Amino acid sequence: MQLARRVEELPPYLFAEISRKIAEKRAAGVDVVSFGIGDPDLPTPLHVLEALKQAAGDPANHRYPETDGLPELRRAFGGWYERRFGVELDPDKQTLPLIGSKEGIGHVALCLIDEGDTALVPDPAYPVYAVGTSFAGGLNYTLPLLEQNGYLPDLDAIPRNVVVRAKILWLNYPNNPTGAVAGLDFFERAIDFAKRNDIVICHDLAYADVTYDEYEAPSFLQAKGAFDVGIEFNSLSKTYNMTGWRIGVAAGNEQLVNALFRVKSNLDSGVPQAIQEMAIAAMSGPQDCILDHNEIYQRRRDRIVEALRGLGLTVQPPRAGLYVWAHTPEGMSSIQFAGQLLDATGVVVTPGIGYGHYGEGYIRLSVTTPDDRVEEGLRRLAAWQIEAARAGA
Repeated sequence: MQLARRVEELPPYLFAEISRKIAEKRAAGVDVVSFGIGDPDLPTPLHVLEALKQAAGDPANHRYPETDGLPELRRAFGGWYERRFGVELDPDKQTLPLIGSKEGIGHVALCLIDEGDTALVPDPAYPVYAVGTSFAGGLNYTLPLLEQNGYLPDLDAIPRNVVVRAKILWLNYPNNPTGAVAGLDFFERAIDFAKRNDIVICHDLAYADVTYDEYEAPSFLQAKGAFDVGIEFNSLSKTYNMTGWRIGVAAGNEQLVNALFRVKSNLDSGVPQAIQEMAIAAMSGPQDCILDHNEIYQRRRDRIVEALRGLGLTVQPPRAGLYVWAHTPEGMSSIQFAGQLLDATGVVVTPGIGYGHYGEGYIRLSVTTPDDRVEEGLRRLAAWQIEAARAGA
């Protein structure tokens, strides 16, 4: 059987590989503590679950949904953007529900990329940006995210012969995996670059409300001119601990939103309506849960940073996101170090190389591990470091 080249050339999905390795270790009897995947361990808020239970009993929600979702959901997205960011959206023309933001991120390349076109993709980055381009027959051009630049891309360094072929610029702040943040001044420079070169900006805002130390993340759509050139992907997954329910939104330029609607209407049947009503309850109901969750994540962040520094690693506490991004020991690759930790302690961290060439030399740890397992994992790392020091004495 001959599979399509796009599948044959597809690299293993990073998080699927992590899950496979964890399963292998557990099958061998290892008590694994995983800091590998950013899947909130905290439950979906009770009032949101109650809305789902009620909606599930309504026969109207047992049928095919519409691709563009319930009007009430689109209005809820619009109301959330206005309250949270002061951004006014036309709910019917500038918002589109998604089956999780990952789905929209993967599909938007089909709206913009023809064979041979280029997407400007940050590195390190969420792997789906590049995969979507490849599926559409396009080429990916790497934008290095360097620590000395605050993990912001240097748009002026892109060669002219690349810029003229580029159709998409991918941005993601708060950033996965680095935890970096960006201000409206950076977004406005990116918009100017996009306008001058007829490029669409796709901004991934999945971590908008996972913030620490009183930091508030902006929306790309707040920046002047954003609606002329851009579309933003947002998600309820991290804000309301709803990763398993698969619901997000694309918002922004009307033409881009409509193009994504046309692609999706041919490929899927929309978000189940009971989950749409769940999302309405999440965005329209009490928001105290967000602060409560962030207090827990910040406490874990602080413990992980302290422990990593105790191992001699260089790390800065992130102001947002679910991840701690730390340097590996000098002379050791990210895969070597992650493998050593797993074999010696049963602790899983993600090697930075999984996010791209410029992720080498780093590891990523998620704060979505339950408190007791965080403490167990950090205890093992400390004991391992002490043992290694004795062996080297």
